[in-house]
Amino acid sequence: MKRVIKLRFFISSDISKNNLLKLIIVFTVLFFVFLWITNLLLYLQVGFSYESVVEYYRGSEENFRPPKSYLGMLEEAHFHFFSMAIILVTLNHLILFTPIGGFWKLVLIVSSFASAFGDIAGGWLIRYVSPEFAYFKIASLLVLQISLAALMVIVVWYLYGKQKKGTYG
Repeated sequence: MKRVIKLRFFISSDISKNNLLKLIIVFTVLFFVFLWITNLLLYLQVGFSYESVVEYYRGSEENFRPPKSYLGMLEEAHFHFFSMAIILVTLNHLILFTPIGGFWKLVLIVSSFASAFGDIAGGWLIRYVSPEFAYFKIASLLVLQISLAALMVIVVWYLYGKQKKGTYG
């Protein structure tokens, strides 16, 4: 006699109808909003100019600022690779359940992951390859901030906005 085990998924394609899941998602997005704000505040401290970004990573004799150390950058990259992966997997997974079109889902997924990688790699490239990568670092940060904001707004809009029938692919 064969025993059949039926698996029940705790989530359907319509996450907007599960109130406890909505609560978890809103709290998670709230933490991501604070991460987004503190990330922006950190870069406002460093500055968005070519010169300030280069000085942050390569140091400045005139301002008595030492360059970023290899170990300091390694510790920062280690933490950021892990945390950004969790944040991006979470938000991009949730975006798949929204009714926005497949093209825009693809744009958000690719831009968020590529810009996060560029933001992390940019510091290394500035420090050890060329200061010209400061433009790449600034652009990556701006695209990351915009894509994270878009992901969070769309997810919350979908959960609490008026629902229309849409596609989920």
